[in-house]
Amino acid sequence: MSKLIFVNLPVADLARATAFYESVGGVKNEQFCDDTASCIVLSETIHAMLLTHDKFRQFTPKQIADARTTSEVLICISADSRQEVDDVVEKAGAAGGRADPSAKQDSGFMYGRSFEDPDGHIWEVMWMDAEAAAGTGSETAAA
Repeated sequence: MSKLIFVNLPVADLARATAFYESVGGVKNEQFCDDTASCIVLSETIHAMLLTHDKFRQFTPKQIADARTTSEVLICISADSRQEVDDVVEKAGAAGGRADPSAKQDSGFMYGRSFEDPDGHIWEVMWMDAEAAAGTGSETAAA
């Protein structure tokens, strides 16, 4: 059985954050949403739980980091192609995020870009030619 991951993110404005993640392709799962949380399904196994600061504080005694000034975590999600990487990052920029807060990464067999959501959380989007990475010589590595 596949394991699920729920990335819990504190957000200052739940409606804005929800709209942002829907704009980059996430789907809201109403079953786990209320006025303090939105569950955004990114894939069958990956979910972003957007939590108001008050809700987030219920799960940790630690201070909530300001993701605009402090690195809390870098989240990386895979893509099926180089084009999908570009599409997601461009959608994030158009939806009020910041495209490419870090330099693009292009190793031929691996290509990645990043975006920052309106609360400052950084997501990396990465495509990799698994055959080329394993050294089997796939010609798509140079594509």
